[in-house]
Amino acid sequence: MTGADRTVFVNTAAASTGGTGVPSESVDLTAPFGGGTLPNPVTTASGCAGYGRELAKFLPLAELGSITTKTIMPAPRSGRPTPRMAETPSGMLNGIGLQGSGIEHFVANELPWLAERGARVLVSVAGERVEDFAACARALNGQPGVVGLEVNLSCPNADNSGLVFAANPATAHDVVQAVREVAEPTLPVYAKLAPDVTSITDVAKACVRAGADGLSMINTLPGVVIDTDTLRPHLAGVVGGLSGPAIRPVAVGCVYAVHAAMRAGECAAVPILGMGGIRTGRDALEFVLAGASGVAVGTAIFNDPTAPLRVLDELREALAARGFAKLTDAVGLAHHH
Repeated sequence: MTGADRTVFVNTAAASTGGTGVPSESVDLTAPFGGGTLPNPVTTASGCAGYGRELAKFLPLAELGSITTKTIMPAPRSGRPTPRMAETPSGMLNGIGLQGSGIEHFVANELPWLAERGARVLVSVAGERVEDFAACARALNGQPGVVGLEVNLSCPNADNSGLVFAANPATAHDVVQAVREVAEPTLPVYAKLAPDVTSITDVAKACVRAGADGLSMINTLPGVVIDTDTLRPHLAGVVGGLSGPAIRPVAVGCVYAVHAAMRAGECAAVPILGMGGIRTGRDALEFVLAGASGVAVGTAIFNDPTAPLRVLDELREALAARGFAKLTDAVGLAHHH
C-alpha cells in the first residue's frame, strides 16, 4: 500500500464521523467473545504470562479483557530439559514442553487468586488423549473467574503416533466436540489452531462444526536453532515453537483466510482471537482488519510486561484516528474491497 493509498483509506474511514476521527476516550472497545462480550479485546497469549502472578506485579489484571493461562493438563508436568529458549531474528524459539502444575492444583490455588483480583480467565487446556481435554474442561465447570476455555490442539496425540491434534480436521473435531459436550453450555470454547497444517481453513471449519464458539489463531511455528559454537541444536528438545514479530504476516494471513471463509458462508461465523507477534496497537489493528475481534499479546511481554495494556491504549488511539467509534466497526474491514 502506498502512502497515498493509506491516506485515502484513513480519510474514507473517518468520513462517517466528520472526517477528523473520534475522541479516543469515546471509542467503544467492547469485544465479541463466544456468544457474549468482554470489556475490551486484549488478552495474553497462553504460556507468556504464567498463571498471572508475575504479570500482576506490572499491571492490574482486571483491566485486560481477559488473561489466558499457560496450558493446563490433567497431571503435573516438568516439561523439557534446559535450555528451552533461544532468541531468533524478530522472535524467539521455545521448547518448554507444557510444564505445569496440573488441573487439580490450578483449580485449588491459582483460580481463586485470579478471581480475587477480578481477572477474567481464559483457561488453556490440553492433553495427550481426547479424554484428557474433557477431564480438564469438566474440572473447570462452576469455577470462579473462568470466562472461557481455550483448547490447545498443538499437542501430540498419544493415540495417533504423536501427531498433533491440530494437524487433522477429524482429530481436531473430536477434541473440540468432547470439550463442548462436558463444558457448561454458557462457557465459550475456543479452538487454538496451528499454522503448519495442510489447510487451516479446513481445520477451522471442523472445529466450528464440533461446537467451537470461537477460534484462537495462531499457535507457534516449528523451528530449530543450531548453536554454531557447540555445533549442536541449541534447544535440548531440538525443535521449538517460533513466536514473535517474525510470524505476524503468517498469523494475519491465517486470520484473513478463515474470516474470508466465514464471509463466504463456508463456515459458521464465530469470533476470532488473533495472535502472533503483536507488539503495538497498529499490529493489533492489522489483526482486527483481517477479521479478529480479539487479540492476544505474547512474546512482547518478555521484554515489556506492560505490553498488553500499552497495546490496548495504542489500539484505542489507532481506531480513533481512523474514525472508528466502535471496535466492531473495524473487524474484517480489509475484506471490503
